[in-house]
This record gives sequence, structure tokens and C-alpha cells, in this order.
Amino acid sequence: MALEQYYFLFGIGILWTIFAVVQDLKKKEVANWLNFSLIAIALAYRAFYSIHVSDYWFFVYGLIGFAVFYIFGMIFYYGRVFAGGDAKLLMGFGALIPISSLNGIWTESVGFILVLFLGGAVYSLIYSFGLAIKNKEKFSREFSGKIKVEKMFFAIIVLLLIILFVFSDFNIFNLILGILIAFLPFLYAYVTALDKCMEKFVKPKDLTEGDWIVNDIKVGNKTIRKSVHGLSVRDIEFLKKNAKKVLIREGVPFTPAFLIAILFMVFFYLFLSQNFERILAFLF
Repeated sequence: MALEQYYFLFGIGILWTIFAVVQDLKKKEVANWLNFSLIAIALAYRAFYSIHVSDYWFFVYGLIGFAVFYIFGMIFYYGRVFAGGDAKLLMGFGALIPISSLNGIWTESVGFILVLFLGGAVYSLIYSFGLAIKNKEKFSREFSGKIKVEKMFFAIIVLLLIILFVFSDFNIFNLILGILIAFLPFLYAYVTALDKCMEKFVKPKDLTEGDWIVNDIKVGNKTIRKSVHGLSVRDIEFLKKNAKKVLIREGVPFTPAFLIAILFMVFFYLFLSQNFERILAFLF
């Protein structure tokens, strides 16, 4: 696959993602103008290039990529995996990725999503360690409390381990599986304790559109219900007038995972794609 036509898209994608990361880390949000301009520039470039080389498929594949990632974005948004800014950024990436065939619609899209979440998992784990250290007193209290409360959970895990080793042959796979099962209670306690560390009270003036509230907020006769969409501008204005602090849950800024994913994508297509089959043959 010729890649020269994608160099501009790669450059724009990296530059815009860096802007998104800086904005996300500073303001805990990615502005609509940034995401929408990425989509517009990517599709406009594809349209002009298609006209220049008389190949409409280059533009059509960009539209298809955008449509596919729009669906992924909506699934992740309503599943509360992504905030609105992350979902829109993903749509922009749909117009960027190098789809060059009907089969590539599936392989390139799913491949990018897998890289995105693998990179996100590593980044989120590192970020969570930093968050736990920053809130070490609260984290320690929640973690130890969860360990004490979930005694039944521990008992079930121990029982599963006993069954595993009694009724199966000893081998490396079963040993690794046993270690993973034994680790589950600690992972559960870690995640739930970390979740508490991401909750904080915020003054109304510091709220931003899309913030996720932990509980429904009742002020007089009005109730602001927690929603996948987060707080609206109208909700925030109402809370400002009533001077009520709000308990919100902060998510892990996910835009750095997009930066990891696009850097990997560019490295793969520029340096590895031509030798990919040879690399697979060597590894497997």
C-alpha cells in the first residue's frame, strides 16, 4: 500500500492529538473545535486529494472510517468508557487511519482500537499508581476496609484455587491461572479504592460541562440526575446560583492513549508494515 498520501494525515493526527493531550491534562476536557477541526481537515484533504488523483475511493474510505469510528465512539460514550471529547476524537481518527480496501475497514479499525486500549491500559495503570500515591491515606483506608469487608469474596477465590489444583494436572498454564485468580480480590479492592480517590467535592464555579456527578443532586424542588452525558451548562448555572458544592467523579484523562496509538500506527505503517509477515513468521 502506497503511504505518501497519508503523510499529511499522520502529521495532522499527531499534532492535533498533542494539542488534545495538553488541553485534557490542563482542563480535563477536549474542546469541540479541536475535534471537529480534525474531522473537517482530514475529510477535506481526502476530498481534494481524491479530485487531484481522480481516485474517489480515497475520500470514500475516509467517510467509511469516520462512520465506523462514530459507531465505536457512541458505544464507548454511552457505555461510560469515554467522555464526550474522547468519543469525538476517536471519530476524527476514523478519518485518518489508512483504510485502502473493503477488508481493511474491519482489520484497520479493529487493529487501531486494540492498540488504543492496550496503550490505554498501560498508561491508565501508571496513572492510577500515581493517583494512589497522591491520595495514599484515603487509598489505604479504602483498600484495607474493602479487604476486610469482602471476606466471602476471598473465601470463594480460595475454594476455586483448591478445586483448580486438586482436579487438574500441574503445569505452567494452571500455575499462571492460579496466580491470576489469587490476584483477583486484590485487584477488585484496588479498583474500588481507587474509584473513591477519584471522587471529590467541587465548587460550582469550578464545574465544567460533562462532569459526572456521583449521586443525584436535590436542591429545593429540582433534582439533577446523574447521567452518561454529565452536567449540562444549564445544570451548572443552576448550581452556581444555589452555591452548592457537588461531588463529582473524575475520570482518567485518556487522550495520552490516543497519542500512544497514533505514534504506534505511524511507526507500524512507515517501518514495520512491509516486513510484517516476516516478523509474524519469525515470532510464531
